[in-house]
This record gives sequence, C-alpha cells and structure tokens, in this order.
Amino acid sequence: MCDIVVVLGGGNLKVYKNSWFGRFASKEKILDDALWAAVERAEKGQIDADLGGGVIKQRIARPGSGKSKGYRSIVLFRKGEKAFFVYGFPKNKLDNIREGEKEQFKKMARHVLSLSDEQLSQLIANGQFEEIFKDA
Repeated sequence: MCDIVVVLGGGNLKVYKNSWFGRFASKEKILDDALWAAVERAEKGQIDADLGGGVIKQRIARPGSGKSKGYRSIVLFRKGEKAFFVYGFPKNKLDNIREGEKEQFKKMARHVLSLSDEQLSQLIANGQFEEIFKDA
C-alpha cells in the first residue's frame, strides 16, 4: 500500500502575483499568507468556482473579517505546480466577471501556465510577476 502525501507551501508548488494584482493586494492590505491560504484550499479541491481552462475564482478573506465579505480573485491554476493571481475585486463592488473577460483569462492561462522556468524568471526580473513565499 502506498501513501500519497501532498506538501503545501513547499515542494514544487509556486505561487505568483502579477504586477496589477500586487498593487491591488497592497491597496487592499491583502497579505501573502491570505493568498497562500486560497491556493492551499484549491490544492485540497476546495475551489470556489472553476471557470475552465486553468482559471479558477477563489475567495480571499478581508483582513479582520471573513471570506463572505471579502475579495474574489482570478487565479491561473495548475494543481501541484503553479498558481498566478492575476485579478481581484471586492465582492461588494462586483458580483462577477463578464463572459468576455472569462475568455481572456482562459487565453492568458494557456500562455502563462506554459511558460518555461527561464521565461518566467525573465518576467519576474522585468517586474511583471512576483513570487509569493509562504511564511514558515
């Protein structure tokens, strides 16, 4: 019998935010730990909405409050490998993204999730993405 262990916050899983999301998170005081918590829920199969094509919507708790009054984030997600936070919005300001936006995020996911390590390193060096590290 073989036990399968999923290592969260370590192993090969990498989490990133694009520059737009970084500014949004900073303005809204969303901590990197809250982003990791959203990815860890997705890793366990607790996905708030699977939009298809490697795009998910995850809730992020508002600091000092719960997830229901918090934020929604669009994450380009490949389980066990990579997660890219690319868009976010307060739930009280926007109910959902439009269909056309969903298609654009799917196109983005096809491109971003297929980046080589070298290409991703270049985008990080250019300031387009930032890797998020989990506090130990």
